[in-house]
Amino acid sequence: MSHHPPTSRQKAQPAGDEEATTVLKLGEFQDVDTLTLSEAALVINALVAKRRNERKNVNESEMLTKTIDYLDTFARFKEKESVEAVERLLSSHKEFAKFERAQLGSLCCETAEEAKYLIPSLTNKISDEDLQEILDEMYKLMHR
Repeated sequence: MSHHPPTSRQKAQPAGDEEATTVLKLGEFQDVDTLTLSEAALVINALVAKRRNERKNVNESEMLTKTIDYLDTFARFKEKESVEAVERLLSSHKEFAKFERAQLGSLCCETAEEAKYLIPSLTNKISDEDLQEILDEMYKLMHR
């Protein structure tokens, strides 16, 4: 039997009732600007490049390296022009919440059905046909 105190802590309860189901309840994050994975990759890579060019301490921690690797793997849009075009496309649809735009731009669903399954809050906001048009436009931008 060990005489050492336990090394684990109680898991903290979530602060609020945040949920992303058919109704978005994002609490303090409700109207916060969000980024797609592709936008986050652009921002982080640009910041790291700028710091390297200025010969500043980049402080490339393991966390930063893993984050960059993750974003490089999962960001669907690699070219700045494509990332910006997707942002313009999604931002032109005012019916979408910022969170939904970021999810659409990161997940790059093939069908409206898949998008509404993964982002349930879209269900009553847009028709399948209109959503499919948006997804098709995004697909074209992905393969430029």
